[in-house]
Amino acid sequence: MLLTEPTLEYDKEIQSYRREFLTYGGSMDGCGSLRRFDKTKDWIDEVIACKKEETTPKNFVPCTQYIYVRKSDKKVVGVIQIRHYFNEFLEKYAGHIGYSVCPSERKKGYATEMLRLVLPECKRLGIERVLITCLTDNEGSRKVIKKCGGVYESTVYCPEEDVCLERYWIDLTDMEKK
Repeated sequence: MLLTEPTLEYDKEIQSYRREFLTYGGSMDGCGSLRRFDKTKDWIDEVIACKKEETTPKNFVPCTQYIYVRKSDKKVVGVIQIRHYFNEFLEKYAGHIGYSVCPSERKKGYATEMLRLVLPECKRLGIERVLITCLTDNEGSRKVIKKCGGVYESTVYCPEEDVCLERYWIDLTDMEKK
């Protein structure tokens, strides 16, 4: 498995990931705006712009985007995003990290491994405590977060989405800085 920033090398695989979500449904958490881009290059251009404060779109914060690729067939099985800091919405509802796994690849441990792999990246960005949220009925995500050290804080209602979200914190202060 490979956790890497998206490039055009994975154009077909990224679009395949997108199509599977569009066909079978799902929120595509952690994908940024991939849902609306028919062309991978357009999505990657936005991903690159979002890495820097001065080019991040209004109402967004800088973030780093990754794809999780199975090396044997280059299939993108997951996508994960680190938001470098909070705006009001992220602080209340979405947290530092969003992720999703392709519907056909769920329950294989990919989400847990992706999250474990990005936590050192969060530390390198200066994030000492990582906030991750999940829908109250998303048992799979709850298990992933807890396996990676998430400690439940509270449940909040997000009126914009009409959903309840559980908030979990992962403390990185004991993690060695790399």
